[in-house]
Amino acid sequence: MNSLDWAVLIGYFAVMVLIGVWSHKRVDNVSDFFTAGGKMPWWLSGISHHMSGYSAVMFTGYAGIAYTYGVTSFVTWSFPIAIGIAIGSKLFAPRINRLRSRLHVASPLEYLKNRYDLRTQQALAWSGMLLKIVDVGAKWAAIATLLSVFTGISLNQGILITGVVTGIYCTIGGLWADALTELGQFVIQLLAGVAMFVAVLAELGDHGGFFGVWDEPALDGHEKPLAGPYGMVFLLAYLFIKLFEYNGGMLNQAQRYMATPNAREAERSARLSAVLWLVWPLVLFFPMWMSPLLVESKTADGSDSYALMTEQLLPHGLLGLVIVGFFSHTMAMCSSDANAIAAVFTRDVAPVLSAKARGWSERSGLIAARLTTVLFLALSMAVATQVNSPAFKDIITVVIKWVAGLMGPIAIPMMLGLLRPFRRSGPTAALTSWAAGLFAFWLVNYPIHWNVDGGVPLQYQVSIPLAVSLVLYIVIGFAKPEDTPERLAIIERVNTDGGDSAGAAAVPAPAGGADDALGTTRLRD
Repeated sequence: MNSLDWAVLIGYFAVMVLIGVWSHKRVDNVSDFFTAGGKMPWWLSGISHHMSGYSAVMFTGYAGIAYTYGVTSFVTWSFPIAIGIAIGSKLFAPRINRLRSRLHVASPLEYLKNRYDLRTQQALAWSGMLLKIVDVGAKWAAIATLLSVFTGISLNQGILITGVVTGIYCTIGGLWADALTELGQFVIQLLAGVAMFVAVLAELGDHGGFFGVWDEPALDGHEKPLAGPYGMVFLLAYLFIKLFEYNGGMLNQAQRYMATPNAREAERSARLSAVLWLVWPLVLFFPMWMSPLLVESKTADGSDSYALMTEQLLPHGLLGLVIVGFFSHTMAMCSSDANAIAAVFTRDVAPVLSAKARGWSERSGLIAARLTTVLFLALSMAVATQVNSPAFKDIITVVIKWVAGLMGPIAIPMMLGLLRPFRRSGPTAALTSWAAGLFAFWLVNYPIHWNVDGGVPLQYQVSIPLAVSLVLYIVIGFAKPEDTPERLAIIERVNTDGGDSAGAAAVPAPAGGADDALGTTRLRD
């Protein structure tokens, strides 16, 4: 990097902070901070939904998969995400929007207290928050790894720089700041991605051009859609996982659906995101597929290949733009996660821990939301410094195995609880499926993995916990139905459009009083 690249990078950070300051004017209460008051246009929500699913892991971990296996990086990652979101546009997006417009909640998990009971809500809230800390920690480590390649600064310094800048704008401006910065980041990504695509395409003339290059020995097997540990079982498992994860199971995407004015707009938002996931990653991945021809990775997993390629092919200025693109991915995802977890803590957890929190005024609730955002970012940055430790192994292991494997048991009760066919599944089904899924993750990934020759294949490590949770949630629902009139009423309200508000829905004070602690079910009107 030279002074021009640094100027582009510093200018980007400055613009992100300015957007946060401008967005501050649009945040008057907790509803504005967490769900944009239900006023976000569908197209902005769709772009934000798309961008909040990326991170620099794509340019490190998935770049390594592309370097080693080629096309399978797209077939087993962004393709199942696109299909999952397309399905979820009908199945989940409208219903999640109605959580805000009809039940007037500000957190994706807030409805669980009435759909199941307080214990279920708290179990999912705490486990979801802890998983997100680990997940976002991996994202910080990924961007810091890239930054160290380009600048030579240490991993911890890179984590600190990106974390502080992200913390400033998302804490000040809430979900509005997240969405607007993600729009700017999408434009940057577009310019950077096209620049890299053209630069690589220009290099292929010596290798037979676009079509002849696949015959090169360095790309042997790169055209295969499924390769290595990423086979058909992995693809099907990942499709099922992403159906839940990218439609709200990891919380931050659910907020994008909640932020639109009504259920129809949420559906349009999801469709736009699905199209972007299907088309745009092809442009981003193509240079990675060609990377074995152009660079020699210095790491065993090829995770530095994309960074090395940008340094080799792009002139200064454009290099800075691509680096900014790396930052934009990670900051988009981490800021949206921070907002989602702040919503879960202030709306779902704090009222149970403190009687004072149940009586927060709008101003006090907003202050608590911002402080929680800062705390979450700090904890995730601390975890990021340990991503390459023996406990976590490496970046791609955290993202694929830990996040994909643990997401299912948390998402199953949350997502399926919205749907009429699962109305019989109550607190017993939800808690049992959650606990058994977490236990299955531990069992498959550690005791069994250690005692099986060659270890348990990756596709089973990530799919078995979700499968266990799904089966138990359904079976227990039929064996021990708990479909009370109050729970059925909740389900009907999120499955029908009557009374949808086109504007902002007032968000009541977070519940969690004595009646709730005793398990009394209370329906918000």
